[in-house]
Amino acid sequence: MFCPTCGSENPDDSRTCSMCGRQLPERSALADSPESKTIVHAGFWRRFAAHLIDTALVTTVGLGGGMIAGLILGSAFITPQGSSSKEIEAASFMAGITISLFTAIVSWLYFTLMESSPKQATLGKMAMGIVVTDMNADRISFGKANARYWAKLLSSLILSIGYIMAAFTERKQALHDIIAGTLVMRK
Repeated sequence: MFCPTCGSENPDDSRTCSMCGRQLPERSALADSPESKTIVHAGFWRRFAAHLIDTALVTTVGLGGGMIAGLILGSAFITPQGSSSKEIEAASFMAGITISLFTAIVSWLYFTLMESSPKQATLGKMAMGIVVTDMNADRISFGKANARYWAKLLSSLILSIGYIMAAFTERKQALHDIIAGTLVMRK
């Protein structure tokens, strides 16, 4: 049984949480309460497929919009009389920076807004029938979705081991889920 206060796991016959000391609800009260939710954690491969779909969408939108914005901003560095190599270099640099920033902003907004929305999922997660929740299987806030998004950087930086953890942890949590206090579960 998971503690509704801190989310730590306790034996089913426990009366108090071993982590925070709070009294746990009785088993029969949990089964009859409207708050009781069946939690089926999303497995690694389902999450991986959702990630591939989301990455394809974000990359397409980010690169497309970023290229348009980058061309517009980059063209400001080129003079109508002819372009020197320094002007072309500056225009290319500006276009590259714009594409990177645009893609990063699109990615951040996409994941945080979609996962904290009433749907609780990105388009990839919706396609795979999974949602992001807090430890009580409730909708997450924008702040928690934001923390989860930025914690993904840590999951990526360590050779994506943070993502792979979802295949081996009891509640199928990746490192960023553990940091943000979230679960990914099947609908």
